[in-house]
Amino acid sequence: MTTTPDDLIARAEQRRLTCGAQLTDATRTKLGQFFTPAPAANLIVSLADIPARESIRTLDAGAGTGSLTAALVARAAREAPDVKLHLTTFEVDANVNADLTATLADCADAHPVTTDQRTDDFLAWAAEQLRTDADPQFDLAILNPPYRRIRADSPERAILDPVGVQTTNLYAAFVLLALRLLAPGGQLIAITPRSFANGVYFRKFRQELLGKAALCNLHVFDKRNIVFADSEVLQENVIFRAVVGDKPSTVRISTSHGYTDEPVSHDVPYRQVVRPSDPQSFIHITPDGAGLKLAERMVELPASLADLGLKVSTGRVVDFRTRENLRAEHGTDTVPLLYPGHLSAGRISWPMPTGRKPNALADNAGTTSLLLPSGVYVLVKRFSAKEEPRRVSAALLLPSDVPGARVAIENHLNVFHADNAGMDPEVAAGLTAFLNSTPVDQFVRLFSGHTQINAGDLRSLGYPSLDQLRQIGSEVGKSVNVGCVDAVVQDVVPDLYP
Repeated sequence: MTTTPDDLIARAEQRRLTCGAQLTDATRTKLGQFFTPAPAANLIVSLADIPARESIRTLDAGAGTGSLTAALVARAAREAPDVKLHLTTFEVDANVNADLTATLADCADAHPVTTDQRTDDFLAWAAEQLRTDADPQFDLAILNPPYRRIRADSPERAILDPVGVQTTNLYAAFVLLALRLLAPGGQLIAITPRSFANGVYFRKFRQELLGKAALCNLHVFDKRNIVFADSEVLQENVIFRAVVGDKPSTVRISTSHGYTDEPVSHDVPYRQVVRPSDPQSFIHITPDGAGLKLAERMVELPASLADLGLKVSTGRVVDFRTRENLRAEHGTDTVPLLYPGHLSAGRISWPMPTGRKPNALADNAGTTSLLLPSGVYVLVKRFSAKEEPRRVSAALLLPSDVPGARVAIENHLNVFHADNAGMDPEVAAGLTAFLNSTPVDQFVRLFSGHTQINAGDLRSLGYPSLDQLRQIGSEVGKSVNVGCVDAVVQDVVPDLYP
């Protein structure tokens, strides 16, 4: 062996930089292609358990120039020189395959390996293996999968539907197919957007992932712009390791600023990361001890929304689907229309005379199903900027805030209601204060990998009891001064605070 592990990593990194500089925006968009920097590859591979056995069958799907495979071989050369690696790579970009070939040649010169470099589409190949009930083919899958949405009319959808892979993004499809190709005890280690950890769009993905394998490691980053900085990617990423087999008692959760500083880690009970009673299978990532304690305090809250007799739904008005019914101002035969911009410091400020959004919706047979009866509601913004001081912004809506017998809520808002009607005013004020409290905001930031707060996220929260909400509502009053809610919430629910 004439290629050292350091040589292997350095040459693969140089190929990545050279190839990445030549990659056009059109190709990157088409393929969802973001090459893995060497330090990130080393961090990803560091999570792998290299068992003491004669050989290991590995998969690198969407291999690019081979950074992940090079990092794995370099680690094996240092730590397990007697373990033979059977390397299978997939890369469809013809402009990249020559560099991948060179990386695999270096791998063979650094450590005992056999290679199977494939240029066909991993999705199509994997789906065919599953369709023909082929035996599990891999012991370890290492993935930096492509990131691109899957359209309903796309070729990928036609490949995935027959094998029952139902997901909205290529990265999730790659993970699920790789997972299905693992032998018992096989490991899957992937770096992906963190968005799969919660939210309705990835529910089926989470259920299959957690049903077939157990999470053993989760690694998160403090900053969004570090991991793929030279590709100008702004994305919250997570590295996770899942093993086909029994669930461990704990999950190792680690965090770092980027991929070069020393990670800080702690072990979290598995039931705290994936709660057995959660039908959504949300994955709760608590990066430190303080986060874990906050999660435990939130779990101990006494009520669910069902216990409170309340529901939460997404606003019914999707404005671009009903443009002909939008009105700049309220007038005859219209109802007030509320957007996120109408929320201000815990209350509703309507209309917006200088805003770009309409203030009203036509009241006719075509819009009847979009309306709610006038009443007391709690509205929550679905989206916030990552850098905003608060992720959760809730506001109390009273009948006196808007005229008329009915109201329209736009789709960028969530609305709490009592079976499509208004709720008790004191409960609503207390609920608004609770949602605007610091512990709720901090908890949502912990488990949410994106800036979107969906109705499903709000359903999964624990809540104070009805009596506690009424007491909070009585003390904060109808003004719901956002800056003062923590003092009241802490007074009524002291165990929620450290």
